[in-house]
Amino acid sequence: MPGGFLKHAGGLVGRIAGFMSSQRIVVALGGNAAYPPTIKGTAEEQLGLMAQLCEHFVRMIEAGYKLVLTHGNGPVVGNILFRMAKTARELPPMPMDVCVAHSQGGMGYMFEQSFTNVLRQHGCHAIVAAVLTEVEVDPKDPAFANPTKPVGKFFTQQEAWQMTSETGWAMVEDAGRGYRRVVPSPQPLAILDLPAIEALLAADIIPIAAGGGGIPVVRDANGDYKGVPAVIDKDLTSAMLAAQLHAPTFVMITGVEQVMVDFGKPTQRGIARMTVSEARRHLADGQFPPGSMGPKIEAAIQYLEQFDGAVVITSLERTFDSVVGKAGTRIVRDA
Repeated sequence: MPGGFLKHAGGLVGRIAGFMSSQRIVVALGGNAAYPPTIKGTAEEQLGLMAQLCEHFVRMIEAGYKLVLTHGNGPVVGNILFRMAKTARELPPMPMDVCVAHSQGGMGYMFEQSFTNVLRQHGCHAIVAAVLTEVEVDPKDPAFANPTKPVGKFFTQQEAWQMTSETGWAMVEDAGRGYRRVVPSPQPLAILDLPAIEALLAADIIPIAAGGGGIPVVRDANGDYKGVPAVIDKDLTSAMLAAQLHAPTFVMITGVEQVMVDFGKPTQRGIARMTVSEARRHLADGQFPPGSMGPKIEAAIQYLEQFDGAVVITSLERTFDSVVGKAGTRIVRDA
C-alpha cells in the first residue's frame, strides 16, 4: 500500500514538474548588459558578450521553460542617433523611430545568432527568432513635452553644450558621470506584434521581442500607424508582454542579486520576497529611486496588476536559481 502510494505520488510529482517546466517565462535584459560602457562598441565585442549572456539561459531551455527574451537598447540607439547627427550634412538623418528599429534589428540579429550557437554547443537545436516589434503609445502622452530617458554616450559639459547648439538635443547631467541626451519615454499601450510572438511560442520557437521597449508608433485619425520620436521603457513593455502572454514568471535582470532597502547604508538589507503593497510602500518611501530600481519596481507592479504571476528581480548569474526560488527577489500579489 505505501509503495503503491509513493509510486502514484511520484508520477503525480513528475506530471506537475513537467507542467511547471513548460511554463512561459519572460526575461528582460538591460541595454548595458550587451553594451556596457567599458567596451569600444565593435560588433565582435557585442557578439562575444551576447554569447556569454545566453549561456545563462540554457538551463531554462533544458528545463523545458518557454523563454521569451527582451532587451534594452539605450546605449545602442543613442550611438545611432549620434552617428546620424554627425553625418547629417552628407546623408539625410533617419527619424528616431527608425533608429530604434535599427537598434532593435541589429541587436536582435546578434542575440538570435549568439543564442542559436550557444544552444547548439549544448546539444540543443532550438530555433530562435527576433521579432521587429511595434508598440503603440498615446500621441498626447505628457512625456513628449518632458523628455527624461537618457540614451547614448556620456559627454563632457562642453561637448553637451556643443551638441545642444548643433542639434537642439535636450541634455542632462547623469549621476555625476557626465551629460547624456534625454528623449521622451511614453507609456506603452499595446504591443502590435503580439500575435506573431504567440505564433512563435506555439511553434516552440524562442522569440526575441520588444527590443528597446519596442518601436514607438501612434495611430492617426485614419487608423494608420506612424512612428514618433521616443524610446519606450524596456521593463514596462516587457511587463505588458509578460502579462498578455500569461507568463507566470517575469524576470528582470539587473546588477545585483536582490532588491535592497537602505541601499549603501549600514542598515542595507536584501529582500527575498515582497508583496505589491510592500513594494508600493518602499517606492513611496524613496527606497527605489527613479534612476535605479524604481522603474523595475513600477514595472513589477504593473505586471501584477494585470496578471497573477510572480516577478523576479536578480543578477544575470543567479537567473536560473532565482526562477526556481533559490535566489533573487520575488514580488507577488497580496494574499
